[in-house]
Amino acid sequence: MAFSPRPTRATRFTRDRMSLARIISFSFATLVFSATTTLRADYKGAVVMDAATGNVLYEENADVVSPPASVTKLMTYLVVHDAIAAGKLNLATPVPIALEDYKMGGTQVWLEPGETFPVEELIYALMIQSANDAATALARASAGSREAFVAQMNARAASLGLKHTTFRTPHGLPPSNRKIEEGDLTCPRDLALLARELLLHTDALKYTSTKVRSFGTGVRAAPVAMRNHNHLLGAVDGVDGLKTGFTNSAGFCLAATAQREGKRLIVVVMGSPDAKTRDARVTELINTWFPKIPATSVFLGGPAIGLSPVSATPLPPSSAGTPAKAEEAPAVLFRVPKR
Repeated sequence: MAFSPRPTRATRFTRDRMSLARIISFSFATLVFSATTTLRADYKGAVVMDAATGNVLYEENADVVSPPASVTKLMTYLVVHDAIAAGKLNLATPVPIALEDYKMGGTQVWLEPGETFPVEELIYALMIQSANDAATALARASAGSREAFVAQMNARAASLGLKHTTFRTPHGLPPSNRKIEEGDLTCPRDLALLARELLLHTDALKYTSTKVRSFGTGVRAAPVAMRNHNHLLGAVDGVDGLKTGFTNSAGFCLAATAQREGKRLIVVVMGSPDAKTRDARVTELINTWFPKIPATSVFLGGPAIGLSPVSATPLPPSSAGTPAKAEEAPAVLFRVPKR
């Protein structure tokens, strides 16, 4: 009878480490994938927050981790805003377009190497069109490289206490291997905290409240007609932001905000099966929870932005540039038990 040699201490240690790594990997994958198999049918998770106080008014599976898709671009905007505030950039800074930007897939404004656009033009493309090529161009202009920019995104997330968030891109597209755990990950609660930071300290609403705008006017012979993917603008009273997102792994996501009579609400829904269901759930949460905001809670943060969504510039009659279809700890007053 043949016997295998007894493992050495070093061999056993290596095997133990490998087993532990497999367990950790499996546990993390279970955390991510369970959202698609054990949660309610209309979304993976949701949270409603009073923007003035940061108090959570309602939550259901608010810490379930899943991909945010293009809602990632809210952090992209915040990091670019930080660079502008620090004097590293300004809204007029010219950004030469590189081959890296041109090669981006998904929703875009079809940037071409050799073109140059000011920072603010690319911000509009980022927030209205959800342009992945604009996100990459802004990342490089802000931090020198995509990798350095993503590191800043994660540092900013840590500074805001986003405990369940990891960014790996400035745009939110899934990794080429389609492994969920290797892409951008966050949860509804973290996105609400990010949204509140934008509302309190940036002029994000200037861009997110814009329904339609031309991209490339004065630079291109045929500017791109951009239309905001947030269909609640102009349809639900007071809605003026913030960002939609969609990929197959993320489902349909929306970080929304609305202001009525001096009160401001943040609603985040992640992982809906379709845009219609997502928009209906967000609308329902907005209308249900606005009357429950305390009368003493008045939102004073952020610059003054009109409640009516605006068209920044007239759209050209051309149909060029139709958006691609493939885009896209506070007190708790009420909590739905986890399923």
